[in-house]
Amino acid sequence: MICIVLKNNNPFYCLASEEYLLKNFDDDIFMLWQSDKTVVVGKHQNALGEVNYRYVRENAITVTRRISGGGTVYHDAGNVNFAFIKNVKSPAEISFKQFTEPVVEALAQLDIEATTSGRNDLLIKGLKISGNAEHVFKNRVLHHGTLLFNSDLENLGNSIKVIPGKYTSKAVQSNRSKVANISPFLKNEMDIEAFIDFLIGVQLKKDGAESYTISAADNEAINKLVDDKFTTWEWRWGYSPKYTFTNKVEIDGRTLEIHLEVKKGHIESANLQGNYFDAAYLAELTAALVGKQHFYETIRDVLKTDNEELIYAFF
Repeated sequence: MICIVLKNNNPFYCLASEEYLLKNFDDDIFMLWQSDKTVVVGKHQNALGEVNYRYVRENAITVTRRISGGGTVYHDAGNVNFAFIKNVKSPAEISFKQFTEPVVEALAQLDIEATTSGRNDLLIKGLKISGNAEHVFKNRVLHHGTLLFNSDLENLGNSIKVIPGKYTSKAVQSNRSKVANISPFLKNEMDIEAFIDFLIGVQLKKDGAESYTISAADNEAINKLVDDKFTTWEWRWGYSPKYTFTNKVEIDGRTLEIHLEVKKGHIESANLQGNYFDAAYLAELTAALVGKQHFYETIRDVLKTDNEELIYAFF
């Protein structure tokens, strides 16, 4: 097994690294990485339906999509992400426990008792400290998870706080859980750098484990994957399953009802009602929305306004 600590905190780069290592290496791999503040949605989720869109935009929180399924998680500099990549003979060999157990055992060395939940989370005293997901490629499996160490839990909660009922689809829905950081449960004080050193050290003590540094060739291939896939609008937003958006707002004493049918991130049909606009402009606006991206800048341009209350009514 090779052990890697990524030295890049760009979330797109980190997620692309996982895919690159999964698909281009033959070794079993253990990797740790951190990223700037970002919300990461599962492959089969509706990104807009999983985030507090206004909050993440106004607080410069990136929204990314990973290649594994499962629910939405939050990353920042106080969170450590771990990834196991392993060769398997058949899918029957794959279980969450075989990948979460080494983390549980490592935490036990710090006198922290972590347990697994029925939803593939890791808990301390019933509070979620880790969300996990998997992706299988040929005879290899990627298992990755978060480890909330000293994350900004207020940012976390606000980033994924959504108003139910606006988005309807067959997309995978996240299960919201009460979360906690690991650091308050430590008997001896430790900063996050020491925590990372501890986790990688536990793995390096295992037979056959050795350190690996991302090479220049690796880096070039990863950056290409970042540009071609992970930063693209089509992957981050357009990959969301087909959905319906509905909302009713009152702005300046006038009402606007919005109904959108969206496929691959583009508005297939729109129905606007209410007295916010006069009837003629309402019809013109409805027609103008069809075919456009369901995205802030695009909606702003169609509405020809900087009125944020009006723009955010569409999200």
